[in-house]
Amino acid sequence: MKNLSIGRHTVPYPLIQGGMGVRISGGRLAGHVARCGGVGIVAAAGLGLNTPHYDGKNFFTADPLALKDEIRKAYKIAPSGVVGVNCMVAVTNYEEMVEAACEAGAKIVISGAGLPLNLPSLTADWPEVALVPIVSSVKAADLIVRKWSKAYGRLPDAVVVEDPDTAGGHLGERMERIGSGEYDQYATVRGVRDLLREKWNAEIPVIAAGGVWSREDLLHSLKEGADGVQMASRFVCTEECDANDSFKQAYLDCNQEDIGLIMSPAGLPGRAISANIEKIRQRDIRMDIRCPSGCLKKCSYKTGRELFCIVHALDRAQRGDLETGLVFCGTNAWKADRITTVQAIFDELFQLADGVPRENAVNG
Repeated sequence: MKNLSIGRHTVPYPLIQGGMGVRISGGRLAGHVARCGGVGIVAAAGLGLNTPHYDGKNFFTADPLALKDEIRKAYKIAPSGVVGVNCMVAVTNYEEMVEAACEAGAKIVISGAGLPLNLPSLTADWPEVALVPIVSSVKAADLIVRKWSKAYGRLPDAVVVEDPDTAGGHLGERMERIGSGEYDQYATVRGVRDLLREKWNAEIPVIAAGGVWSREDLLHSLKEGADGVQMASRFVCTEECDANDSFKQAYLDCNQEDIGLIMSPAGLPGRAISANIEKIRQRDIRMDIRCPSGCLKKCSYKTGRELFCIVHALDRAQRGDLETGLVFCGTNAWKADRITTVQAIFDELFQLADGVPRENAVNG
């Protein structure tokens, strides 16, 4: 194993903490991951909810203010660390949130839930900010790289390849193809690397996301050709995770069969603890909830009241409402068996003793 360099930024350990929206990965979790030597990520989606900035009506005013708060919070924990953001293309205020992140000092912008074709134009005033698209196919990576090269004269600083068969949250694949056995994550990782090398003569880190839980999983990812991994669900059951304790308990209590696929009103499949989906839907019907925020560019609840309001369902879960709140997770969430710390996870993954690498562990 070796350190991980993304654009101008280098961390000792080849690990990015995945973005978990609506305040699951806020400034506290991101800061502690960065302090431990990984890339800490604040998820931008829905951050304004459950903050003093939000008065129940000013979603788009509160969101960027809250994002800046969380990035600053992370840097108070890890002043010299690498802190970035995850910004979903699918959200209505995508452009504003990317710019707010850069203004607050984010060093990396990771972007998925759609193709971030215009991301370089949004960050043109911050050339030191590394740009990282999330893809699930070589075709998507090729499209993004061709667009960025032609329109902006630049390439991504890294590419995250997300496995729809194992990752949590919104997934970049059609529902009927997920779990069919057709998808090969590491063939995609190697395919993206070959594309970058052969077509663009570029050595750019390719990061594997989805299904990484243990040191064994990490080593497997690196052996299969990834330059690093992105892990999200593993960090939920930590003292530093920004979620309510009841949210963490949902991970501790769930079984493998409790984790399933849902259809998001954003038009994307998602993976979550799925037993209460009908209760979420019935709550919004019973209370005659109309679209309260307009948070998504495309939303079947906003236009036709289909499914449920996802951002507020995620917000309720983050606050501890496990009856009518939505708990996103990856396929390995059932493996959580205790509340631990971010440092303890790094100790396990990288064989650290008192924060010092053991023999044959990561050098950085």
